[in-house]
Amino acid sequence: MSAAPATMAELATNSLPEPSFRSIFLAGAPRFAREAFGPVAAFYLGWTLGGLVVGILLASAVGIALDLYERRRGRAGALALVSVAFVLVQAAVGLAADSAVVYLAQPVVVGAIWGVANIGSALVGRPLAGIFADAWYPFPAEVKASRTYRRVFGVESIVWGVYLLARSAIRMVALAGGSIGAFAVVQFVTGAPFSIALVAWSVWYATRAFERSTEWDGDDSGG
Repeated sequence: MSAAPATMAELATNSLPEPSFRSIFLAGAPRFAREAFGPVAAFYLGWTLGGLVVGILLASAVGIALDLYERRRGRAGALALVSVAFVLVQAAVGLAADSAVVYLAQPVVVGAIWGVANIGSALVGRPLAGIFADAWYPFPAEVKASRTYRRVFGVESIVWGVYLLARSAIRMVALAGGSIGAFAVVQFVTGAPFSIALVAWSVWYATRAFERSTEWDGDDSGG
């Protein structure tokens, strides 16, 4: 049972720690928390203190600052560019509409799109969860090309997709009520607790599945 993890460690470069729940979670959780909750928290702070424009500008500044921070740490990529582009588009639309509801509705819609994309990516064998996982632990190319990688992150993509769709539906109902305060409560209740739990499950499930995989055993024929 220990052959797979040992081989996985050999496939990694010497500078990488052997994958484990603790090492991966501690490495990725701070980044996830910053990117998932930083801009949203900044918007509510700015909106409370100075109104819609201040909230949008502060959230945009935080989003761009986080992207620049990741770039300086050598972790920029396509997802980072998309993230910054969305922050700018969201700010432009929100300012043009002069509406907090319009501003907040955009990430709700995008969340639903991400949910569909996650499920679709799993169905075509290109799971999006693998892209996010690579930001937490840089998997070697041999692992990314494996059946285990596609299967594990395919399952995770579907789980995340269902969650994102459900959360978007609940948030849209709350936003339709017109109360920003109520939306903020729903945003938090359906966000942080579930997201943190799903992140912990994702890391646990992936490390456990890779440990149990026999794909890298010497007697595995690949069939």
